[in-house]
Amino acid sequence: MEHRIESGADALYMDERDHVATALRDMKAGETVQYRNAEGLRAVTVVDDIPFGHKVAVVAVEEGADVRKYGEVIGRAVVSITVGQHVHVHNIEGIRGRGDLGSKEAAAQ
Repeated sequence: MEHRIESGADALYMDERDHVATALRDMKAGETVQYRNAEGLRAVTVVDDIPFGHKVAVVAVEEGADVRKYGEVIGRAVVSITVGQHVHVHNIEGIRGRGDLGSKEAAAQ
């Protein structure tokens, strides 16, 4: 039997600007999971299997857009991401430590 944290959530959501929540357990494609935001307990249907500790999209993200977790930009979407998808290195690229952050100004230097 699965144990859920006291709030009844399956995923951790920290900031209202976040695009993702962090899985508090292994999740299976097709399963409806819950996370808690300012509006209360919310549900999302998982599109892919998502391992414990990985990210699930709670909002759609367009290709090229920044992706936020814990209120911070963690990368940029390299493809469009739909609600419920696994968010990881296959659909976002890290931008920390690159120096250019993908900016036109840096490319011109």
